[in-house]
Amino acid sequence: MRFERREHRPAALVIATPLIAVVGALAVSGILIALAGAPVLDAYWKILVGAFGSKLSVTETLTRATPLILTGLAAAVAFRAKLWNIGAEGQFYLGAIAMAAVGARITEGMAPVIQIPILLAAGAVAGMLLLLLPLWLRLKFSVDEVVTTLLLNFVAVLFVSMLIDTVLKDPMAFGWPQSEAVERAARLPKLIDRSRLHIGLLIAVALAFIVHFIQSRTTFGMRSRAAGLNPKGAAFAGVPLGRTLVLVAMLSGGLAGLAGSIEVLGVKGYVTTDLSPGYGYSGIVVAMLANLHPLGVVLAALFTAVMFVGADGMSRSLGIPTYIADVTVALSLISMLVAVFFTQYRVRR
Repeated sequence: MRFERREHRPAALVIATPLIAVVGALAVSGILIALAGAPVLDAYWKILVGAFGSKLSVTETLTRATPLILTGLAAAVAFRAKLWNIGAEGQFYLGAIAMAAVGARITEGMAPVIQIPILLAAGAVAGMLLLLLPLWLRLKFSVDEVVTTLLLNFVAVLFVSMLIDTVLKDPMAFGWPQSEAVERAARLPKLIDRSRLHIGLLIAVALAFIVHFIQSRTTFGMRSRAAGLNPKGAAFAGVPLGRTLVLVAMLSGGLAGLAGSIEVLGVKGYVTTDLSPGYGYSGIVVAMLANLHPLGVVLAALFTAVMFVGADGMSRSLGIPTYIADVTVALSLISMLVAVFFTQYRVRR
């Protein structure tokens, strides 16, 4: 028995792959739920009710999906070009703190129509810069960016912790380590009154369509895909690999940094070290579940948000640990990797 690479991947197989991965993960998670002493179908029903059973739950699910879309896009863009950006978490935090610093020191008092774009851009630029450093190390010294981007996550969080405990500390926070709050006029407008859902969701979905257009309809998109599929062949065909990867890093890091600034402007209003429950790392799962497709990222982010939000309701109703959601998402990733392998290879006897 041997594995043979497929010459052509059927479209139906590529589309069905994420569904197969999710169903497989839910089936395995069902075994864990049964071992916990709860009815499996009832548990999954509780997850759906917890995620969509009321106006509050729906808005919370969509609010949670917003940063996951952006970090998922950041991972998908980079991975498609074989730039292994594992640092979206750090870029998320650096984008958030850069936005808070600009809001507290530069744009305060400006009209919202001017201030909000500047703050969003500040977060995106900070994310770009944090990813350009590992890329420079890779291009200049062949340093593995998996290691550098991963380690920079910890550096970025510690740097943010230092800033919110010193120069950017809110004097009105009674000693609690948080940044100065962004003025209310600069907050992102709400999509639904008396909820946390904000227009950042629309921005994230719009960016998914823009990234899809860039990757499928532009020269840069073609070059980035060629760099990922066959770097040597792309270079032989005249693709400037260095310049292409720099643009990919700017787009990927910018999306992750933008996620941090949108989370602050739309939800919290200030920066703390627990701003992200792991959005940067979850974005990798989202990107892989979407098979690195920008539009698929939106659906994968929604699925991940449903699991995280719905698991809270399930836990309260049935007494099952909320970690079931983490297990399900992780199993979905593993199932997706296996399924993707079999879309590229067939078994021959």
